[in-house]
Amino acid sequence: MWHNGVVLDTAQDAITQGDLIVIPTDTVYGIAADPFSSTAVDRLLVAKGRSLTMPPPILVADMEQALSVAQVPGSLQALWPGAVTVIVKPIKKLGWEAETVAIRVPDWQSTRSLLYETGPLAVTSANITGMPPATTIEMAQEYFGDSVAVYIDGGESPLGLASTIVDLTGVTPTLVRRGAVEWDDVMAALN
Repeated sequence: MWHNGVVLDTAQDAITQGDLIVIPTDTVYGIAADPFSSTAVDRLLVAKGRSLTMPPPILVADMEQALSVAQVPGSLQALWPGAVTVIVKPIKKLGWEAETVAIRVPDWQSTRSLLYETGPLAVTSANITGMPPATTIEMAQEYFGDSVAVYIDGGESPLGLASTIVDLTGVTPTLVRRGAVEWDDVMAALN
């Protein structure tokens, strides 16, 4: 499995240096950067062909890491780890100006092991904007080539679907994007 010490150290070093890495998750492959470095986040957005009008979500290892970054309700423990991304208010300064932040705990132990090493990561689907998300490391390499310092191969993505995105900043939860988890299941867990 890829969560050996050498791979984790190499990925950690790349993140510390402001470089990009590609990681497997429970949904699709993600391209990742340090969310607290504006330079690293800019590099991520340029590689993806996206602007700061759509800042990257943040992946965290567990609820404790989530609470260190954002105002996250305890009811999310029923959905996390899992393929549900929530939009909430940040409590920590990010590498971009943000009134809200999208955050998720992936349901993939190897990815969470990496997140315990690196801390929270800005991670968005590994694809050029408008192209299908990478479900294999080969797809990610075709998209990004040398702009990524470390590629971590976790085999084919188990779900192959993006996460469900829910906005929790209003009075009631709002569905932003349908994804791997059904809306009824999200609402049942949140209520």
